[in-house]
Amino acid sequence: MARLAGVDIPKNKHMEVALTYIYGIGRPSARKILDKVKLPYDRSSDDLTDVEVADIRKVIEDEYAVEGDRRREMGMNIKRLMDIGCYRGLRHRKGLPCRGQRTHTNARTRKGPRRAAIKSKK
Repeated sequence: MARLAGVDIPKNKHMEVALTYIYGIGRPSARKILDKVKLPYDRSSDDLTDVEVADIRKVIEDEYAVEGDRRREMGMNIKRLMDIGCYRGLRHRKGLPCRGQRTHTNARTRKGPRRAAIKSKK
């Protein structure tokens, strides 16, 4: 099992998919990385040699912000939006969707589980 950017690459997966387990690398980035290293997309992660792993590691370190750096960058962007008080920052602060989705009936992922309405006796 290879270890790239602090993440264990899963066994028995095509490298195109296995690289997406690294935060900050999606399918298009994975394909570009494999093209630079001249590996086929369907190469199994079990079949990599140490030299190929080193080549992939070098490309990722030189050209991509991944894992901790990427998470820190995203957190700083969100913090900046909240600090300047823009609409998106306020939505982040309140825990509501930021991209224009309706919240009257949906948005349960952002809002969390429903709170039961308290009924008062008359």
